[in-house]
Amino acid sequence: MSTRASGSPPRIHAITLGCQMSASDGADTVASLLRRGWGRSEELEDADAILMTTCSVRRHAEQRAMSLIGRLREWKARDPNRVLVVAGCVAERLGSRLTRRFPYIDLAIGARRAESYSELIAAELEKKLPPDSMKSATAEPASTVSFLTIMRGCACACTYCVVPSVRGPELCRRPEDILSDARARIRSGARELTLLGQRVNAYSGVHEGRRIDFSDLLRLLDGLPGLRRLRFMSPHPTLCDDRFVSAVRNCNNVCPGLHLPIQSGCDRLLGLMRRGYTRADLLSTVARLRDAVSGMTLSTDIIVGFPSETEEDFMQTLSLLEELRPAAAFCFKFSAREGTPAASLPDDVSPRIKEERLARLNALVDRLTAEALQSQIGSVAEVLAETPYFGRTRAGFKVRWRTAVAPGSLITVCISAATRRTLLGDLNEPTA
Repeated sequence: MSTRASGSPPRIHAITLGCQMSASDGADTVASLLRRGWGRSEELEDADAILMTTCSVRRHAEQRAMSLIGRLREWKARDPNRVLVVAGCVAERLGSRLTRRFPYIDLAIGARRAESYSELIAAELEKKLPPDSMKSATAEPASTVSFLTIMRGCACACTYCVVPSVRGPELCRRPEDILSDARARIRSGARELTLLGQRVNAYSGVHEGRRIDFSDLLRLLDGLPGLRRLRFMSPHPTLCDDRFVSAVRNCNNVCPGLHLPIQSGCDRLLGLMRRGYTRADLLSTVARLRDAVSGMTLSTDIIVGFPSETEEDFMQTLSLLEELRPAAAFCFKFSAREGTPAASLPDDVSPRIKEERLARLNALVDRLTAEALQSQIGSVAEVLAETPYFGRTRAGFKVRWRTAVAPGSLITVCISAATRRTLLGDLNEPTA
């Protein structure tokens, strides 16, 4: 049974599975509910309601969501007034199949309705758990780093990807709404904004009667008072044109750390994936960015075991990484997603070979990451403190130190060592 004291507001517990877009959707929805008078519960058993935001981009993520929903049956059974909401891509993809399998779900709401999450969820929650007093509603301070969705959906047709079917066509928010949202987050304490979109550099809108693109939006946000850093993810390689490169170079707050998904180093596989670029295109794009932006670091995504991938194809991916030298990479085995064109291809790379290639790929990425971290030792880095003892450099490297500082401070750190994923150093005086 609920442990909520009489007269206190109902409490919501958030569970987020999947990508940063999913996390942002969940965080924005919870923030809206808090403004309506709800409280936040960090512990599952203390919660009157659970909001689970799900992901189905990969089979493993969907299976994890289904397993967790199953385990929540007991939580729900202990108090029939509790509310379970499942939102996001799994709810979109499975639709009524989800609630038939788990009939104790109170509300399943798909990713295509993400803009309406807070209203729809609040209406469902307040049927059973009306807030005791709207006067108690307060907005939580924003964290130092805030994720801001500028567009939803995707206009690409990559053969392995379920996103267009679960998130719908590409829809961009109005520039005025993005700017207003950004200002509000900065007023609440955010010092770094990360713009989110499936193809974030495909953004297009109309501002003051003029059509603007992603480069224009970067320039508008770059000038906001109080903003110290501006990041974005994930840009599509085919859209990294001269205007994009110029904006990344000339906007003072745009950070020189770029997550650029490449997926494969083999032209034949890139064609089967319908990525729209070649290996040579990727090398040219990254070279232009590094020539234009001092200290540019790269991270990426890679798929191994795509249908018909040969050893030679895989070796081309390894050699491309050797040339690009990313500081980090997120590597995954291909898993066919229902309804995608790639699901109709023969899944002819055996599980054993997928595992072996993934291990070799991760070993290469670990070496490249170690080399990137080692190259920072002896440098003095500007770091934005996200907690008293942790922050990131402008290039995106994680840094830890031993003397507490206020979150949101810009500090300089003398880098003296590195662990497997993090730089270590000694603190100088705050620079701002």
